[in-house]
Amino acid sequence: MYLFNTLKKRKDEFVPIDESNVRMYVCGPTVYDRAHLGNAKTPVAFDVLYRVLCNKYGKEHVTYVSNITDVDDKILDKHKKTGKPIREITEQTYQWYIDDMAKLNILPPNHRPRATEYIDEMIELVKLLLKEGHAYETNGHVLFDVDSMPGYGFLSGRSMKEMLAGARIEVADYKKNPADFVLWKPSDADQPGWNSPWGYGRPGWHLECSAMSAKLLGNTFDIHGGGADLIFPHHENECAQSMCAHPGEKFANYWVHSGMLMVDGVKMSKSLGNFYTIDEVLEKAPAEALRLLFLTTHYHQPFNFTFEGLEAAKQTLDKFYNALLRVKDVAAKADASADERVVGALEDDLNTPLALSYVHELVNALNKAEAKEEKQELKGKLLKSAELLGILWQDPQEWFRGDNADEAQEIEALIAQRAEAKKNKDYALADEIRNNLKKRGIILEDSPQGTTWKKA
Repeated sequence: MYLFNTLKKRKDEFVPIDESNVRMYVCGPTVYDRAHLGNAKTPVAFDVLYRVLCNKYGKEHVTYVSNITDVDDKILDKHKKTGKPIREITEQTYQWYIDDMAKLNILPPNHRPRATEYIDEMIELVKLLLKEGHAYETNGHVLFDVDSMPGYGFLSGRSMKEMLAGARIEVADYKKNPADFVLWKPSDADQPGWNSPWGYGRPGWHLECSAMSAKLLGNTFDIHGGGADLIFPHHENECAQSMCAHPGEKFANYWVHSGMLMVDGVKMSKSLGNFYTIDEVLEKAPAEALRLLFLTTHYHQPFNFTFEGLEAAKQTLDKFYNALLRVKDVAAKADASADERVVGALEDDLNTPLALSYVHELVNALNKAEAKEEKQELKGKLLKSAELLGILWQDPQEWFRGDNADEAQEIEALIAQRAEAKKNKDYALADEIRNNLKKRGIILEDSPQGTTWKKA
């Protein structure tokens, strides 16, 4: 198995520290508002990686951690702007995020730690850094001393000059080096805070992930992931504080990053009017279409979202589900496994575009299959392959019916009325109902077992 390792700037063979406990940590969201498209792209990529790892090593041998940042200045700003209690903001936005991930068929990680639950571990980490001479107290803050770490910047590969230019670095006259970053900062009485040896305060953003990953996965683990925008300063600073607090430890052996998200060829931005939240997009297309759209581009590459692409993904799923609908009465082979070509593509740095090309081939073969045994074999292989990608989890009939319950109920009533008309030999009424539904894009399919319907 191979992954592109940001640490080495190349595709690297993946060799876990312990095959009986493969460990992965992925940076999750800061919960202060609706999750946007970028908050969906990265979890989809790492959900596929999680599925591939579980397939290769066994689900019971993989530990996946993805955090929730529920103490942050963005949350404070939201509180000041709206007047809502901080706890209400974080609880509401956390639930929105969880709901969005479920719609996208993203498997829940083994652990989803919240920063506020690991304050004691963060305080202990700051104590270690002070003890090792890698941090200093100043002006009510505790800062990490970047000059105390030889080779600071090794993950991003940036020089100090490059790191200081245009990065999200807070300028403060009490810093020894402008690149020194906050480990602990003071809180006002009306701000979230905890008692510490340095006074009432709260942790810095970078500190949180280091403390939580160490607690749940150990000081050194296999994979650390996130969006490419986190390489510097977040992941760089995680490396610095974790390795300096635990001399001799490597922190993470593989750093995996998903590419940047663009909309219509430019960076997504509220000022450009091309900023979309997940729920806004899902008003226009099913969540599975959005997931599939993400998979059509290699995770490591920049991804360009367009609504035309979303519609094309929906049409592709129509094709896939149509193939499954044709064999709805054929049981998939019970002991089927994923197509080895799909597995091979995904184990080669999650090559989802290549894996999808093989899924297309399976669908075409299933459409042409005539023998029952061949249909059973291909259906099983298709579903197992799709499972690795996290697609085709729905009942084909439900996919075509959509999620408009009122419309579905009305159509079912018309089908029952048509059946009654046929029973009474009123074929004119039966044909009229079929034709009216056809005009609405509803296709009826009669069989000895009854009538089913789908959207054209």
